[in-house]
Amino acid sequence: MAMAVRKSATTSAYDNEEQRWQAVRGRDAAADGTFYYAVRTTGVYCRPSCAARPARRENVSFHDTRQAAEHAGFRPCKRCRPDGPSVREQQGALIAAACHQIETAAPQPSLQALADAAGMSRFYFHRVFKQVTGLTPKAYAMAHRTRRVQQELAEGSSVTDAIYAAGYNSNSRFYANSSADLGMKPSAVRQRGRDAHIRFAVGQTSLGSVLVAATELGICAVLLGDEPQALVRDLQDRFGEAELVGGDEQFEQWVAQVVGLIETPSAGTDLPLDLQGTAFQQRVWRALRRIPPGTTVTYSDLAERLGAPKAARAVAQACGANPIAVAIPCHRVIRTDGSLSGYRWGVERKRALLARERQ
Repeated sequence: MAMAVRKSATTSAYDNEEQRWQAVRGRDAAADGTFYYAVRTTGVYCRPSCAARPARRENVSFHDTRQAAEHAGFRPCKRCRPDGPSVREQQGALIAAACHQIETAAPQPSLQALADAAGMSRFYFHRVFKQVTGLTPKAYAMAHRTRRVQQELAEGSSVTDAIYAAGYNSNSRFYANSSADLGMKPSAVRQRGRDAHIRFAVGQTSLGSVLVAATELGICAVLLGDEPQALVRDLQDRFGEAELVGGDEQFEQWVAQVVGLIETPSAGTDLPLDLQGTAFQQRVWRALRRIPPGTTVTYSDLAERLGAPKAARAVAQACGANPIAVAIPCHRVIRTDGSLSGYRWGVERKRALLARERQ
């Protein structure tokens, strides 16, 4: 189901006084920091999310910065403290500390220990952690361990050494979900796809060459470039020990669908995909597939949709790690100022894809 697209990144949701008043009435925390409102009868200024009883509209004025409100003669509210860190900023700092604790502590800290360190109840900490990161503490810990295992395997560690280095207490706990987390068996990751059977083929489009590769589960790579040989080398670098074989007639139909998706984006496709990434990367990639053709969102927009408004940088990194061009449309994500940011397969290709989708 397509998600509603927010306003353009160059247009604020709080440009006029009516929008700002509605944000104040709704105690919209998303508006905090974008403007402040002051109340003439009390002489104080507040954040839009302030829990104080709303003032009458005729007594309210709006200010772009807290300095402007203070210059106008208003003092900060003692309830929402607009001259200090916002609640979201304070929560973000506490959750960042909790993430660091999850990543560095041994043994793995319990939910109660994390909540105590943050000065919250277990229930409230769990809710805030998910709001900030988009993951539960348990899922975050599992994703971190998966990254550690991938790093250790890529550096040549044995599977057993990688499992314990990542903080698992036993092989059985890791193997219970290893294929789902890593995208393939851990031995195949360490051996760069050894024993994996991957079909591939190279086609030509108006934007250059395209390489399509697939495991038994579905397409695992769509690579764009100028030279077919360079794309094959890229695939070999990723799955250097896998059995790479040319695609058959049925596979050529998949390649044709990918080419069609590049030439006529509105046609869409239902190709099966084998998403091989961390839990967070896969959440980002699934969210990308829900962006309708012809529309764009910012990295911050996407982070908010995932319930992790502070994770824009992590979202950008996940977009950059996307190995399946076009079918996972990371080209539909732009910078906050509306400009096109770096694209793994070239900014000009990104510009061309967006232009075709707008048509």
